Amino acid sequence: MNRFTSYKTPTNSDPCAQFVTLAERELSAFFNAVRQLFGLEQAERSAEDWLHELSEIDQLPSSSREWRSITTKVVSRCANRLKTSALSTESQLV
Repeated sequence: MNRFTSYKTPTNSDPCAQFVTLAERELSAFFNAVRQLFGLEQAERSAEDWLHELSEIDQLPSSSREWRSITTKVVSRCANRLKTSALSTESQLV
C-alpha cells in the first residue's frame, strides 16, 4: 500500500465500507510507523499482533478512537518485545 495514498471515508452509508476504510487506515499507519522505526520484521510481527487483537474483540470498532485502542495495546506488546530483545543482546555483550 502506498503510504502517500489519501484516505477518504466512504460517502455512502455502507457500514462495511466504513469499517474496512477505518481498519485499513489504522493498520497501514501503524505498520508504516513500526517499519520506519524498527524495520520490516518488527512491522510484520506487529501487524500480526494487531490482527490477532482485532480477532479477540467482541464488537468491531466504529470510530477512529476505538481503532486506536487496538493499536495502543499492540504498541505496548511491540515495546515489550523490543525491550526484551535489547536486554538479551545487552547481556550477551557483557
